Amino acid sequence: MQENNLTAVTEFFLLGFQNSQFSKIFLFCLFFVAYFGTICGNLLIITLVSTSKTLHTPMYFFISQLSISDMLVITDIVPNLLHILLNNGGAITFIHCMTQLYFLCAPEVIECFLLAVMSYDRYVAICNPFHYTSLMTHVFCALLSILCWLFGFCIILIYTVTIARISFCGPSIIDHLFCDIVPLLELSCSNTFIIHLEIYLLAIPIVFIPTTVIVVSYTCIVVAILRIQSNTGRHKAFSTCSSHLIVVSIFYGTLFTVYVVPKIGQTLTVTKILSLLYTVFTPLINPIIYSLRNKDIKKAVHETIHKHVIW
Repeated sequence: MQENNLTAVTEFFLLGFQNSQFSKIFLFCLFFVAYFGTICGNLLIITLVSTSKTLHTPMYFFISQLSISDMLVITDIVPNLLHILLNNGGAITFIHCMTQLYFLCAPEVIECFLLAVMSYDRYVAICNPFHYTSLMTHVFCALLSILCWLFGFCIILIYTVTIARISFCGPSIIDHLFCDIVPLLELSCSNTFIIHLEIYLLAIPIVFIPTTVIVVSYTCIVVAILRIQSNTGRHKAFSTCSSHLIVVSIFYGTLFTVYVVPKIGQTLTVTKILSLLYTVFTPLINPIIYSLRNKDIKKAVHETIHKHVIW
């Protein structure tokens, strides 16, 4: 009987960007500023929603939940990425790698659910405004939020445990910025059929159902807006959901670019840059969109500054 000579992998080596020293310093500063700006921007939204009475509505409650999800994603990726840039790559233990994968995927799945819930909130507000307060109660919104977080963490836990049980062989070098699904599967010497099957099956609750809710909600919203006679009324109705629609477009656009668009002809550098879209760019841009395009948040910021700064 042939003895199995496969050894358990205890750590991986992330290559990161193999560029010049100047480029690495530039990227380090860029990612540090993005991380600092993302944390500050999302903390500002969470603080405003918690303290300002005018923002104690379902829409802003879900925006604050989205901010928490964004902070989890970028905190999971950027600190270790900064370390890799300074050290021309870096080792990451197997447990740390699985943990990073888990806390990358779970908040992204939670964000899918939250965006679907927010689209339903906008649907009720525009298509059924007279019953909005009775339908979107504080208890119902809290329950929806809890379900989003619970489903997100539980679904990805199943997936992460499955990946952690496969065998890895050969040089345990990941030519990527962080532990992601595709680079890990490329290092596996096990049959990954079960994992790919899980990906397709879990795509139903993770991608298909939230996307369907968003598409159906906005189809009804567009129909309702077109029925409004005055241009002012149409503009007012559309402005209440424009920020959310932009965030949805950016989020799904970046994910589809990375995971769905064929990678034929793509270099590894292009793949790495694209992966930064949803791990760094999206969490940074979300609070900017909600802050710049939302009069209530602008008003809350001015009131807070006037209350605590101006004497």
